[in-house]
Amino acid sequence: MTWLPLTGLTELETILLHSHQKPQLIFKHSTRCSVSFIAKNRLDRGGELPGVDCHYIDLITYREVSNAIAEKLQVVHQSPQVLLIHKGECVFEETHNAIDFEEIAEQVARLQ
Repeated sequence: MTWLPLTGLTELETILLHSHQKPQLIFKHSTRCSVSFIAKNRLDRGGELPGVDCHYIDLITYREVSNAIAEKLQVVHQSPQVLLIHKGECVFEETHNAIDFEEIAEQVARLQ
């Protein structure tokens, strides 16, 4: 999976705007958590999600941005966590060991 780094509040606003043109995926990753490393590895092995921009945030380093994601998208903060954004809203969210590339791909297919 090709990841675009999410490091600032301006980038978050851009993601929300772009979600009106195509789905956006955010992966919230804790660099201190083994479950998070396993989830990221599974996503990386899954391949690409055509037509989706995939964003990665190190929530330890960018805690302020991670908190803004939870607030703007009205989701409970979790780590690891994937959020699928469509038309400015979170339409799918999964956490921890339930993060599954195939399920995400199915959710994306429903949007297209």
